[in-house]
Amino acid sequence: VVLCVGVNGVGKTTTIGKLASRLYSEGHSVIMAASDTFRAAAIEQLEIWAERSGAQIVKHQSGSDPAAVAYDAVEAAKARGVDTIIVDTAGRLHTKTPLMEELKKLKRVINKSMPGAPHETLLVVDATTGQNALRQAKMFHEAIGVTGIVLTKLDGTARGGIVFAIKKELNIPVRLIGVGEGTDDLRDFIPEEFVKALLEE
Repeated sequence: VVLCVGVNGVGKTTTIGKLASRLYSEGHSVIMAASDTFRAAAIEQLEIWAERSGAQIVKHQSGSDPAAVAYDAVEAAKARGVDTIIVDTAGRLHTKTPLMEELKKLKRVINKSMPGAPHETLLVVDATTGQNALRQAKMFHEAIGVTGIVLTKLDGTARGGIVFAIKKELNIPVRLIGVGEGTDDLRDFIPEEFVKALLEE
């Protein structure tokens, strides 16, 4: 189970779609849980990615309980023998405490349905946001324990020097980077290549 979190506008739903595509093309079965129930557009976006990627989707009505969607997705995955579940979440504004509480609840519900899950909690960060990204990472990490970072929007001129700050202060590794809009533009983070690109700037 992969739980994806992050504030609005960082490309979280797109990242989930790309990750689902990638895993599916590598031979994994995938269910996406549309737990961002606050935005009808997020549910629609995931549906498009499900069609495009071959992944399955579990969704409820807009405005329903995000934890219930995640629970249903985990139960469906267990029943169907699906090996990967990716959970989308609302673009929590990190200053709104109730949203963090919502995330904690989501995590508890997933863990109850599948002990040990979520196995990864990925924070999606926009590479262009600088110090704000570090504040976001701290806030999410303190609330729910982030296991990895996905850095998006690295295709622009901004190079995510913020990676070093997050690693140094919180010791959270960068797992993936988004370098474009295409399905295969989500790549593994290779530190050597990243540093080289950074220095070339």
